Amino acid sequence: MRVYVMTLFPEMVESTLHNSITGRAMDDGRLELCCVNIRDFSKDKNGRVDDYPFGGGAGMVIEADPVYDCYRYILDKTGPDCPVIALSPKGQTFSQTKAKELSTEDQMILLCGHYEGIDQRVLDRIVTDYISIGDYVLTGGELAACVLVDCISRLIPGVLGNQESAGSESFENDLLEYPQYTRPQEWNGERVPEILLSGNHRLIEEWRLEKSIERTRNLRPDMFRRALPGLKRSLSNRLKRKLLKPEENCDKLS
Repeated sequence: MRVYVMTLFPEMVESTLHNSITGRAMDDGRLELCCVNIRDFSKDKNGRVDDYPFGGGAGMVIEADPVYDCYRYILDKTGPDCPVIALSPKGQTFSQTKAKELSTEDQMILLCGHYEGIDQRVLDRIVTDYISIGDYVLTGGELAACVLVDCISRLIPGVLGNQESAGSESFENDLLEYPQYTRPQEWNGERVPEILLSGNHRLIEEWRLEKSIERTRNLRPDMFRRALPGLKRSLSNRLKRKLLKPEENCDKLS
């Protein structure tokens, strides 16, 4: 996958993503990151790309021309059908489902805003999708772009090495991940649950599912409500009786 990032602060994105799993994905050629500085397309001798907003108000607005020229520069490399995603609080909230959808793209363009935003005319011209990483405001879209690239890259085949990891993490099937343990078997008087030492893989998987359900029910009831119909369809009658409360297992919740 090739990701182009239109930004005023390319070093912020590059320094973050050239580490850990995303960095290895770039080294392996599974992910290509191309940060393009919008300021390079300024027609101002000092590289200025913003101006005062029409109608008054605080702050500055990024001009349409440098953004559009930056986009046209990238488009010469991608072709006309490349999706352009603007990182913005007005976008749909990013989710694991959206990450899976985007992970099938061969290439994409991420547009990072700054200041009070970007001239709406160029947004209307080039943006195909708006995404928000949460209901709060950042100083710019760079951190949000890093979140998207990190999350999406984990779903590219071969990036994690063990694809089972991606399939068992939190938010898969609307359940949080089960608790994890490693050596030593006893730490500060607390032992690893005996079932995990039993070698009985069927019982271990059942225990992990039980803990995922329990954790999701307690910590994210909104997710659990979404997961419940799927659990009722997929669980055997024995597991329904064991893992679901009677009121969760009744027909009226189907």
